[in-house]
Amino acid sequence: MHMTRGTMARLVVVALATLPLTGCSYNKFVGQEEAIKAQWAQVENQLQRRNDLIPNLVETVKGYAAHEEGVYKDIAESRSRLLAAKSPEETIQAANQQTTALGRLLAIVENYPQLRANEQFNRLMDELSGTENRIAVERMRYNDRIQEYNTARRQFPANVTAKMFGFKEYPFFQAPPEAKQVPKVNFRPS
Repeated sequence: MHMTRGTMARLVVVALATLPLTGCSYNKFVGQEEAIKAQWAQVENQLQRRNDLIPNLVETVKGYAAHEEGVYKDIAESRSRLLAAKSPEETIQAANQQTTALGRLLAIVENYPQLRANEQFNRLMDELSGTENRIAVERMRYNDRIQEYNTARRQFPANVTAKMFGFKEYPFFQAPPEAKQVPKVNFRPS
């Protein structure tokens, strides 16, 4: 196939016209990735805050609900997994496991009125509740950054830049399926 000078000139003009768009997309992706990393740091910050509160909460509840060892084991295990997580995916899984375990713990508390009357416990519950709200806000902000970035990297002509420079899709922080279920508490010995 032989190209005419006119066809060749048009191709060069089109290539030169799209070149600046590619640069803009690259810089946009870099900025969005940095925003995602910064927002992820905020999520981790709030997860760490929750992790620091959990031992105090668990110790307070343990005296009242000593027979619920499974809940304490799950909380300790999820806390260890969260501390050992090395990627956002591992952190998300561990945080979701921790959320489920804390939900079971809170269900236990509902069955111990004398525990709810304890001033130290109430302070810890307020702290934990505030932390859970902060985590929810930071997760939402993180997912907003992910959605913005993932959408931009799929749009033309930015998708060409994304593919050329290896900009990958980021995972959303989603609640686990167990979070949709009401925690069950069983006080009968097994």
